[in-house]
Amino acid sequence: MAQAVGLDPQERPSLAEVAYRVVRDRLLTLAIRPGDPINDDALAKELGFGRTPVREALKRLELDRLVVTYPRRGTFAMPVEVTDLAYISEIRSQLEPLAAARAARLASPAARRRLLSLIEKVRAFDVGSASVGETLACDAEMHRAIYAAAGNPHLEDALVRYDNLATRIWCLVMDRLPGLGGHLHEHIALLQAVVDGDEERAAELSRQHVEGFEVAVRGALFAA
Repeated sequence: MAQAVGLDPQERPSLAEVAYRVVRDRLLTLAIRPGDPINDDALAKELGFGRTPVREALKRLELDRLVVTYPRRGTFAMPVEVTDLAYISEIRSQLEPLAAARAARLASPAARRRLLSLIEKVRAFDVGSASVGETLACDAEMHRAIYAAAGNPHLEDALVRYDNLATRIWCLVMDRLPGLGGHLHEHIALLQAVVDGDEERAAELSRQHVEGFEVAVRGALFAA
């Protein structure tokens, strides 16, 4: 099984956190399709938990705008609308460069070492043989490393949420997008700019990455 998106193997998460990550990753990879009902009883039984951790997870996912709950109807995976792409990209095009510039300026030596290790990881990553989950995990790991290096937990939290929403849209068209390897390898120059402390270049590369993502996804959506 692929590593969960954004999961740190050193962590020992609570049952509610485990449930959150399991359902989140299914939503991001569209294993749970937009609009599908989510049965908390069935999930609890599958995971071997009580219902309380699953309900806590679903409350968090609703705050993340990944699920929606209707009174007397239940909980459903949030629909994905084409207009969401523009809204999400508008926010990310402002916040991603901010995080990249902050990371270039403020990242600790340990954070820069981690970014260097990720450069080697993405260079060695074989998109052709990787699963969707593995590709998403690699992409998320790079983004989250920059968010963490920026040293602003409020900015980090917001960016993780918007990156998750963008990932969901990406998965809708992933099979129609050429050059996934190129998408991942764009991160190499961005990570290096952060490591080098080049705020201006890091911000610009981050902005280009978000804008390029929107153009590619929009083209795939309207070509369908």
